Amino acid sequence: MIQLLKLWFGLQAEVSRRTYLISGFALMGIKYATEAGAVFCFTGRVLWPHVFFNPIMTMRQELLGPPAPAWLQWAIVIWTLPFLWIAVGMSVRRAVNSGQSAIVGLGVLIPFFNYVLMLRLAMLPVSGDCSWSNAWFEPSATKPPLDHFLSSALKGIAAAVLIALVMVSLGAYVFGSYGISLFLGTPVLMGVTSAFLYNRPTRRGLGGTLVVGQASVVLGAFALLLFAFEGIICLVMLAWMASGMALLGSLVGYSMCVLRPTSAGSVLVLAAALPLALGAESLHRPTPLYEVVSTVEIDAPPEAVWPHVIGFSELPEPSQWFFRLGIAYPQRATIVGSGVGAVRRCEFSTGAFVEPITAWEPGRRLAFDVESQPAPMHELSPYRHVHPPHLDGYLRSKRGEFRLVALPGGRTRLEGSTWYELELYPQDYWTLWSDGCIHLIHRRVLDHVKSLAERDMRRAQ
Repeated sequence: MIQLLKLWFGLQAEVSRRTYLISGFALMGIKYATEAGAVFCFTGRVLWPHVFFNPIMTMRQELLGPPAPAWLQWAIVIWTLPFLWIAVGMSVRRAVNSGQSAIVGLGVLIPFFNYVLMLRLAMLPVSGDCSWSNAWFEPSATKPPLDHFLSSALKGIAAAVLIALVMVSLGAYVFGSYGISLFLGTPVLMGVTSAFLYNRPTRRGLGGTLVVGQASVVLGAFALLLFAFEGIICLVMLAWMASGMALLGSLVGYSMCVLRPTSAGSVLVLAAALPLALGAESLHRPTPLYEVVSTVEIDAPPEAVWPHVIGFSELPEPSQWFFRLGIAYPQRATIVGSGVGAVRRCEFSTGAFVEPITAWEPGRRLAFDVESQPAPMHELSPYRHVHPPHLDGYLRSKRGEFRLVALPGGRTRLEGSTWYELELYPQDYWTLWSDGCIHLIHRRVLDHVKSLAERDMRRAQ
């Protein structure tokens, strides 16, 4: 078991064709069996293989909807991370040992292409002129002067920070695309570039290379904050994913320098390809409709709850830290008219949702479309006003609904649903955050309605 863990999570063991093939199938089977079992256990639904292997996550996310607990999606994402590390780490080592560039191993991050690449790597023989050796992971026997060490590190970090600024500028302000190339490809390229420049002209240890790669991500985030491209909240949401991608990129950049020394042209080709991928992503941005459902049980009958659903009084200022950091929160709701065609306004800390009523069933159901909406948050920043493009129209609420279900003993189950679209990718990651925020907003409204309805019942007794 220790040898297997070193093979999967370490960076020094060679990966033969047989090892790559057996490990790949075994780990794929373990991952599928675990996720399928969890989905069936919590929802009674079947995660079929064609859904599991489909890189378009919409179908899988539908399986993880109610009645699955909200934490299940987070658990699956966290469960996926070690498999991602193993896939890239083993693919890079297999590519190098088969005589390919380490960049080839990054192909496992490309949807659909990754399956073809893994089959090819499983068939290629070991190259006689290249071996993955422990000796490569030690610094050069000739110690470079300190100024060479610092200049190489600074060049690598500076180039990586420049890549971050250019990619965010192109993605957000030129192509209007917050896609996989930006959120996953950019930190990988930052890791590759910083590691490649750090190990030139003299090879250095892998540990120092990984540190330089992480430093480039941290300083890149500070640069985005300094130039008001992003706020603190979004950078924190991205931080751990970017850090992991930069680690993988650093491994590839190090391999390019010391295992099969290559010219800077390979890095330039990768740097040029990423903006092209960013532009291609902007041409097709699938936006499935997601639903978030929250419920609360109220010690009051539906007819007593209904008036507080169609409109509710001022809510107290929130004490929760996530709202105080800038996430938009509801403050009050008013309605003009009654019945289908009436217009409800739900005031948030960032502005008002305008909601024309589409279904009016007193004591049972209230449904509405969303005609206009405010920004989903105030970005936390050292500047007075930071408003990155993703705050305008990338998360779109489409409609909402309240359902009142009568329970025994004069009680009510109040269910609230929001349907929304999201144009941040990979959606299976960003919907974890958006679903969580919408649940928090639901809870604030539902708990307030509950307190108002129960207060009225106490006064009537």
